[in-house]
Amino acid sequence: MDIEVFTNKIFNISSEDEFNYFALEAFMFQYENNQVYNRWCRLMQKDISSIKHYTDIPFLPISFFKTHRVVSFSEQEIHFFKSSGTSGKDTSKHFIHNLDIYEKSFTNNFESFFSKAEDYCFIALLPNYISQGNSSLVYMIDNLIKKSRFKESGFFNENLGDVISTLKHCQENNIKTILFGVTYALLDLIDIENLELKNTIVFETGGMKGRRKEILREELHKILCKGLGVDSIASEYGMCELFSQAYSKKDGIFYTPSQMRVLIRDTYDPLSYVGENKTGGINVIDLANIYSCCFIETEDLGKKHTDGGFEIMGRFDNSLTRGCNLMYEN
Repeated sequence: MDIEVFTNKIFNISSEDEFNYFALEAFMFQYENNQVYNRWCRLMQKDISSIKHYTDIPFLPISFFKTHRVVSFSEQEIHFFKSSGTSGKDTSKHFIHNLDIYEKSFTNNFESFFSKAEDYCFIALLPNYISQGNSSLVYMIDNLIKKSRFKESGFFNENLGDVISTLKHCQENNIKTILFGVTYALLDLIDIENLELKNTIVFETGGMKGRRKEILREELHKILCKGLGVDSIASEYGMCELFSQAYSKKDGIFYTPSQMRVLIRDTYDPLSYVGENKTGGINVIDLANIYSCCFIETEDLGKKHTDGGFEIMGRFDNSLTRGCNLMYEN
């Protein structure tokens, strides 16, 4: 398999048949080159020769990233990303072989949903992500900031006064702006001052991180819309274990780029899938994740919509490492 050819083509997939072809290519490559994934497939007693469609492919429980080195390469990794666990324990690690693929993926994803990164001023209010280190989200936004043609772009830590003045400057000068903010920091921002951000897309990255009481997404977005003077709140569905992101421009409905698909598995039978508008566990195919694992069973609950979008309904209670237990027992 020529990885360079593969990664050049997956960002321009235009049909389900084409996606299926590349998904099967990725599966065979990772079955042969990823020891953790290979062992999982064998434990699942899957007849590899029977796999003709991506819905037949075994998905690796995401908990393996906490306990195993999930890689499809033999060389030493050049970097790693880790998850933002609030406890600081049992965090996932995604070992990286090629950062160019990640950069190409998130740049293509962002620009396909919005427009050229250079056209925006990026204001990042992500103090907890910065303090934890090795955040894939921080890496992505830092790269987008460097692409921006506006010197006002940057990370603002917890300097809320500077955030407000920069947002007002961009507003007054008709500069298209994107504000990325962790949930509690956005709420802290509007506690200081209500704004009218007519040229700004606001991304709420999720999580109170123990700083505030958790509230329902609908209520949260209503509060943020009123306090920031915007019509809707955008979101990104990504994680350290993935190289691709799905985006929601409003209403919490996410859409995937060409190299990514979301399937909804039955909560009682993880090897079966449910239909549209039914809640189940989220499985993600991310073909950009070729050097790790493209087929990940997450611990998120969601449902698909008839137009191909999906929404997040929550998480499994007490999500446990069912897969890891099997691996240790065998």
